[in-house]
Amino acid sequence: MRGARPPQGFGRVLIANRGEIAVRIIRTLRGLGITSVAVFTPSDAGARHVLEADIALQVTKYLDIEAIVGAARDSGAQAVHPGYGFLAENAAFARRCAEAGLVFVGPPAAAIDAMGDKIRAKATVSAAGVPVVPGATDSLEDWRDFPALIKPSAGGGGKGMVLVRSAAELPDALESARRTAVAAFGDGTLLIERYVESPRHIEIQILADTHGNVVHLGERECSLQRRHQKIIEEAPSPFVSPETRAHMGAAAVEAARAVGYVGAGTVEFIVDGSTGAYHFMEMNTRLQVEHPVTELVTGLDLVELQLRVAAGERLAFGQEDVRLTGHAVEARVYAEDPARGFLPSGGRVLVLREPGDGVRVDSGLVEGGVVGSEFDPMLSKVIAWAPDRGSALRTLDRALARTAVLGVVTNIPFLRALAAHPAVVAGELDTGLVERVLPELVPDVDVPGEVLAAAGLVFHAIPQGDDPWQVTDGWRVGERAWTTWRLESRHGVHAVQVRGLPEVSAEVRINDEKVAGCIRIGGAELAVTLGGRTERYLCARRGDTLWLGKGGEAWAFTRHLIGDPGDRPGAAVAGDGVVRSPMPGTVLVVKAQPGDRVSEGQPLVIVEAMKMEHTVTAPRDGVVSELPVQAGQPVDMDAVLAVIISEEA
Repeated sequence: MRGARPPQGFGRVLIANRGEIAVRIIRTLRGLGITSVAVFTPSDAGARHVLEADIALQVTKYLDIEAIVGAARDSGAQAVHPGYGFLAENAAFARRCAEAGLVFVGPPAAAIDAMGDKIRAKATVSAAGVPVVPGATDSLEDWRDFPALIKPSAGGGGKGMVLVRSAAELPDALESARRTAVAAFGDGTLLIERYVESPRHIEIQILADTHGNVVHLGERECSLQRRHQKIIEEAPSPFVSPETRAHMGAAAVEAARAVGYVGAGTVEFIVDGSTGAYHFMEMNTRLQVEHPVTELVTGLDLVELQLRVAAGERLAFGQEDVRLTGHAVEARVYAEDPARGFLPSGGRVLVLREPGDGVRVDSGLVEGGVVGSEFDPMLSKVIAWAPDRGSALRTLDRALARTAVLGVVTNIPFLRALAAHPAVVAGELDTGLVERVLPELVPDVDVPGEVLAAAGLVFHAIPQGDDPWQVTDGWRVGERAWTTWRLESRHGVHAVQVRGLPEVSAEVRINDEKVAGCIRIGGAELAVTLGGRTERYLCARRGDTLWLGKGGEAWAFTRHLIGDPGDRPGAAVAGDGVVRSPMPGTVLVVKAQPGDRVSEGQPLVIVEAMKMEHTVTAPRDGVVSELPVQAGQPVDMDAVLAVIISEEA
């Protein structure tokens, strides 16, 4: 694409977004010779999209329409690309851009209105002959056809969707969904639909220009989900035949025509895996997170096509020209901890390694950057292409094994396990698969002994101070003494004994098993030799915490020399009654007050981070003696939320 003719009239384009999608749009703008303008909030001043853009302007927040439009005018931009999320499906933003003389790189505001409201969208496409899922929009409290799925009418991306299996669950589910809808989309309107058991989630990419041409670019399989959030996507679907593709593609084109759609969009379908029957679910009036898999199998740049359509150009190809070649698979790398129930994580990126040759990486990460709790937890996407599906999955696995983000807990090991699961390899997918096989994907395993030994050797090599008597080589008259290190990790506290000089010759003992070892450290590279066998790791240290990474896995250890491991339990335990925040975030709702009598498992506080809610419950029966937080208050991981004492106390 580099050197291609830029769309007429676009010399400068502002990107109203952040993270990996902003970086990805910058890449296309650079190839077309268009000046890129980034916006950023104070917490994002050192973000990758800011560093890579030609121009960067600070705004108050990404959802401030007037601030974004003002930045576009101040920068001299002719157009605004909204990316996805934030203002991408905001009709008011599209209208405001037009009022300011800016081209909105997306569909007309009327199309956003029609498809952005799920209730109206279902009525519109149903009138156009597209099959829809049975549901209701009024008197949701009276719905009795279970299981059912509650959805925010104005939402997208799975946010706020709640699965309900009985009438007893319905009131709380409606409350949670409505609260999320207001927070995420500013609109608490909900709808409810019959839930299709074991469905496949298949979506069709469409493109439409201002001259009446509409085409589809085939389908994407998005059935690998957890809590309605996509994890791994692929194109084409292993389930869809050429005949089904043609029928679903035609339905998607009709849905787009029904609202006068222009630009790139995605029509999402729920498909019964046993019968093949498909029903319209929603239309996303923007670029999708998973658009790279379509780009890799079609050879098209969707961002470039968006820009050309926005500039008034005709599509340069017709439906008969669209060809799907090979297979592409995408994995989303999230800042979350699968071992702790996929709670959002955060921290400073100490070491970053992303694969290069043979795969595509769309990433918003930069070494030294901070991953906080105010934005979505997705950090990057790793996308692999190969001539066939099996080769694409294997290429993806090798790429994930070469990905390392030390300083932040990620889901990379979970992604590797999922991509290699027999059902996934066989293409036997549905939206409930991940939940059913979750114990296989997140096994309860301890830290490998060789990793503990490596961490012990590294800590042993770090000087403890200038006092020669504090050197931990274990030298004594006669025989060297052992130094015991207590290493705290997410898996517990581990005792590692070391004696000798790690850079020359040392011994390591774990659970009475002794082995000779030594290490060589070169920057972020660590070579560890144990018993004559050498393993290589990435390593980074911040204070008393050491990170080690290998094969996509990462381990963090906090050192404690001989003494106790400290008081950092990381969660409430029934014995002490102290309730701690399981993640950094914001207190959304406080459901108890000091002096209340509570039962084990009773909700106390709801903490929100990275657009996810987590309900913190009472660890035991008792009385709330302390509750030092209030709604709207930011909290750190392990911050005390409440203290429960016994009735007797």
